[in-house]
Amino acid sequence: MPEAARPILSFLLEQLRSLDARVAELDREIGRRAREDAEAKRLMTIPGIGPITATALAALAPSAQTFKRGRGFAAWLGLTPLQRSSGSKQKLGETSRMGERTLRRLLIIGASAAVRWAMRKGATGDPWLSRMLERKPPMLVIVALANKTARIVWALMAKGGTYRTPAIAG
Repeated sequence: MPEAARPILSFLLEQLRSLDARVAELDREIGRRAREDAEAKRLMTIPGIGPITATALAALAPSAQTFKRGRGFAAWLGLTPLQRSSGSKQKLGETSRMGERTLRRLLIIGASAAVRWAMRKGATGDPWLSRMLERKPPMLVIVALANKTARIVWALMAKGGTYRTPAIAG
């Protein structure tokens, strides 16, 4: 390594260490707030939702009573397919992506982690996810799972309670 580059690289390394320490401190703060907030605590019972997503949903999402049903909340997030239907033919297009960008991104990241875990382990506790992974490409399953998660979030925010894992049909 050239001698002239050493002080600059040393400075950059110190900056990265400082940023890592600040990020760790913020992660601890978000985790603490998620444990203290009752709504965030309930949202973290949903697979794919951790402290960051739960606190963001509690802070940024409007009241659940703003939406009639879960589809309206998912549409507000931009997770529903565009409809190009006419007459008796229903045609669903790509995801609209016309909603709350930050929350949509967090839900997709959480769904991505859940799908990756399910693909690696083979079997999942959710029969819906297993069937989707057998039939559809992974990215489509990720967005569909994020949509489903958004609807579950709305239901928990609107009606209270905690998430219960779906029963596996015998």
